[in-house]
Amino acid sequence: MIKKNLEIHSENILPIIKKWLYSSKDIFIRELVSNSCDAIHKVKILNDHGTIELAEETFSIEIRLDKQARTIQVIDNGIGMSADEVQKYIAQIAFSGAEEFVEKYQSQKEADQIIGHFGLGFYSAYMVASKVDIDTLSYQQGAEPVFWSCDGGSSEYEIAAGSRTSRGTTVTLHIDGDSEEFLDTAHLATLLEHYCAFLPYPIYLGTRHINSRIPLWIKAPADCSDDDYKEFYHYLYPGEDDPLFWLHLNVDYPFHLKGILYFPKLRRDYDFKKSTVKLFCNRVFVADNCKDVIPEYLMPLRGIIDSPDIPLNVSRSYLQMDRTVRQLGSHIAKKVSDSLIALWQTNRQRFLACWDDVSLVVKLGAIEDEKFYERIKELLLWKNIQGEWTTLEGYIERNSAKTNNKVFYTRDEQCAAHLLQLYRQQGIEVLCAGHPIDVYLIQFLERKQIGTQFQRCDSTIDATLLDTSKEKVLLDASGKSEAMRLADLIRAKLSNERLEVEAKSLANGELPAFIVMDEGQRRLRDYLRATGDDRVEQQPFLGKVTFVINTNSALITALPKLEEINPELAKEVVQQTYELALLSQREIDSKALNAFIGRTSHVLEKLAVQATAS
Repeated sequence: MIKKNLEIHSENILPIIKKWLYSSKDIFIRELVSNSCDAIHKVKILNDHGTIELAEETFSIEIRLDKQARTIQVIDNGIGMSADEVQKYIAQIAFSGAEEFVEKYQSQKEADQIIGHFGLGFYSAYMVASKVDIDTLSYQQGAEPVFWSCDGGSSEYEIAAGSRTSRGTTVTLHIDGDSEEFLDTAHLATLLEHYCAFLPYPIYLGTRHINSRIPLWIKAPADCSDDDYKEFYHYLYPGEDDPLFWLHLNVDYPFHLKGILYFPKLRRDYDFKKSTVKLFCNRVFVADNCKDVIPEYLMPLRGIIDSPDIPLNVSRSYLQMDRTVRQLGSHIAKKVSDSLIALWQTNRQRFLACWDDVSLVVKLGAIEDEKFYERIKELLLWKNIQGEWTTLEGYIERNSAKTNNKVFYTRDEQCAAHLLQLYRQQGIEVLCAGHPIDVYLIQFLERKQIGTQFQRCDSTIDATLLDTSKEKVLLDASGKSEAMRLADLIRAKLSNERLEVEAKSLANGELPAFIVMDEGQRRLRDYLRATGDDRVEQQPFLGKVTFVINTNSALITALPKLEEINPELAKEVVQQTYELALLSQREIDSKALNAFIGRTSHVLEKLAVQATAS
């Protein structure tokens, strides 16, 4: 038996400290099994190059767990190592055997790419083991088995004759006292399924076949049915609804990239900051999210991205940002936009059925990514209050003569129904923009399309809503029109310095009054609400608002007569009319709601008594 010291090559990699290199102990099983896959793959490459001739045999990786002996073994029938190779690839920490092998047997085939780096990943074993043994036999003719052992507490290791009789390697981990959870079969099986479910060679834990499922993303799209995609989705995300549609990635240039991206049905409680696209490198699980690979606006997507070109840190735990990562993100965004465009062009009905869920991605992408916007701008759809879908360009073409390039919209079709009826009667199209992101999209589109201005239907009194033939402009002796006197009466009754009152002759007499707030003020308020600013709740109206009364409403024109008969009741009716407008537009303060309900009963009672008395 020979005793020697480990050689740490700082010129190859930063000094490796067994407890600090990896972010999670769990990763050790991924690294060791990946090494075994590499070892098997090397044998197959040597066979392809005619270096060795293999008899028909089944390649596999076996995981053995012995609770009494407190050991975990990872056993493969791969390439094995000679004594010199053990010294070179194991004793010299971080010497990359995989890189040297690839240089020697260079191949352009994606299938020939090596998964891991044996000399580095091997040392992850010391996160859970007090000692690690290697028993290995090289593929080389006449090779002798080699045994290597190191307790990891120092740089000293032992090397001696091994006991293996067949080609391959056995790595034995002697589990230390603070890692006993890894001696639990169920726990170890869970880790193997998490990290190794899609590795290319059979992995067994006892009789349990860990990776029996073929990764769908390595197949050609033509070989996958809709049921295949759905079944795979439910395997990745149990309990979820069927995905809306999906995109199968298969890129060979300028980098290698495979994967499947799904558009899910979005829940209201969806956390937009959390990515659920899983990241793989040569079928090895790397991370539960791809937030550094895909653009932020694609975070709602789900699925898998697999690329050997993704630059990982030394422990393969997270990405190192570089030009390749940014190129990957841009390319994925282009593929997503191409997929959306293809669905719009080939199956418009299905696209519209998915729009409520897809729109978040499309709108955010348009705002955040100039190239994405240019590709999908024709997919920015709006539904009008008639329930018809339209593009912004289509709206302008149909309505520009009436609206002078204004685009009328509503944030809430239900609460603005009384006001929207005026627009319907005048034949003016109003778009529905109720999603929280629409306020940002509107501002973005105004910058992109100079001359186009969005205007919320309750942000102004547009001339198209008025009937000038019914205006009450006749002046009395004091020089005031009936409209001015009505406005003065109501202003006095409300006695609210922050409230403007205007009397207008609306084209319809059914609506007695409504609230108008400046467009800019509304947008500021929407922004503050979206950012959680509590000033909006304390002061819903950030500036002055206008109470528009309709001089063609029977209720409004009856107020002067009521003022003569019962001034107190007139004041209550005015207050009630104002708060009814607030309520209908969802602007009433919750604290004032109870008072409004009580006053309603009181006013109705007074009106009934007065009517019966007369």
